[in-house]
Amino acid sequence: MALFLRRLAIDLGTTNVMVHVPGQGIVINEPAVVAVEAQTNQVMAIGQEARDMLGRTPESIVAAHPLKDGVIANYRVTQAMLRYFVNKLGGRIRFVRPEIVISVPAGATNTEQRAVIDACIAAGAKAAYVIKQPVAAALGAGIPIASPSGHMVIDIGGGTSEVAVISLGDVVASSSVRVAGNAMDDAIASYVRKKYSLLIGRRTAEDVKMKIGAAMNLKKELTMEVSGSNAVTGLPESVLVHSSDVVTAVREPLGEIIEAVKQVLQKTPPELASDVMDKGVVLTGGGSLMRRLDDLLTKVTGVPCQLAEEPVLCTVKGTGIAAEHLDAYKRSVLWAKV
Repeated sequence: MALFLRRLAIDLGTTNVMVHVPGQGIVINEPAVVAVEAQTNQVMAIGQEARDMLGRTPESIVAAHPLKDGVIANYRVTQAMLRYFVNKLGGRIRFVRPEIVISVPAGATNTEQRAVIDACIAAGAKAAYVIKQPVAAALGAGIPIASPSGHMVIDIGGGTSEVAVISLGDVVASSSVRVAGNAMDDAIASYVRKKYSLLIGRRTAEDVKMKIGAAMNLKKELTMEVSGSNAVTGLPESVLVHSSDVVTAVREPLGEIIEAVKQVLQKTPPELASDVMDKGVVLTGGGSLMRRLDDLLTKVTGVPCQLAEEPVLCTVKGTGIAAEHLDAYKRSVLWAKV
């Protein structure tokens, strides 16, 4: 089976890489992290193994995300990562080079799209196609994107937040802001440093966000003990952080996402805007799991918002649907081919 992988769908996220094989479902879900030997530029570890090294490596090894804000920041390392995942599935000796369908932010430039396609070809693909993330997310959320009515999707990932109104299989109005889960983690770390004089890493900040994070105040306050270094003495220390701290910390990044949502609603033609009012907005992506985010968006936009089923998997599922029915989507959804 492994030698005859004909098609792969890849959700190349800033924080995670997911691979979907038609007929088999999601076969890989690993962190988009690569550990590189600083002097020789040799790739040491990829995926979960490399993520475990984040913030813990000696100077001779650098563990980093090869993608920044949803696009390739380090081409060579991204290529090595893609090759690793393709080889992991198909084995090193392949009789058939797979066709790869890969998701990119709706706001990605032609150059950025080209870089993704080139990286796929260099990793061993016969042909590569790109699909806009919000379109893939809408497909994966079960939205009938081919119908002539307007559907709005907000996809909050690790590096980018994509807001789009989709009709007849393509994006009518969209906005892509490079503010998402990672920006929220940074905002939490920065707030904890200011309020508690405690330095924490991004991984700890992400834990705080996931365990007690909220977009609006909760009826029952949540707390969590957080350890780091005291900003003054440099010694290890623990403090108790509250969910209300997270609400205050993430106000700014969420404000930018809300602004993008408002802009897209303003750019949407009136007929489609009334469809969106009727059907509501669908939230996808890992960032949308933050408690009460749907309530906040409903409150500020006046449009009902609901969370998709399995929001984290929507983009990869949609990319998988496009890969499975490649011929049907070649015209309307995929906009680059080699």
